[in-house]
Amino acid sequence: MLGAVAAIWGFVGICMLFGSAIYRLGPMAMDLPVQGFSWYHWAALIFSIIFMGFAEGYRGFQQNFSPRVAARIRYLSNNVTPMRVILAPVFCMGFFHAKRRRQIVSFCLTAGIVVLVLLVRQLDQPWRGIIDVGVVLGLSWGILSLAVFTYQAFTRNDFDYSPETP
Repeated sequence: MLGAVAAIWGFVGICMLFGSAIYRLGPMAMDLPVQGFSWYHWAALIFSIIFMGFAEGYRGFQQNFSPRVAARIRYLSNNVTPMRVILAPVFCMGFFHAKRRRQIVSFCLTAGIVVLVLLVRQLDQPWRGIIDVGVVLGLSWGILSLAVFTYQAFTRNDFDYSPETP
């Protein structure tokens, strides 16, 4: 029972984190003044959508983050502790009780994302909105792929992704 609570909290907490970012960035993306776009704005928007869809959505989430997090959610459901229940989303993202390399990558990636967010916030429209469209696409892809992989983790016996635990 506690394992199911921890797994659900881990999944929902991560989805809330990404959903919150989508909720905050969505209006900026929707406020794009497309009627005043020049050809280079359109080119940048198309590039943002393709690049972020591929790099963040497909490569980042679908091929790396989501399968590993789903494996950690599955692991958590069978290896629950009070601390893991409380910090389930953080556990599932690999910030603790993970291989050293995974922890370093998790912390460095998070720090890099924070720096990028702070830099993009300094941009004016339409550039910020152009980037935000791509980010919203990538994060939406991330939530969807996490849901698919988490479903597979709990419905397949042969879910062959490592939770990267020590």
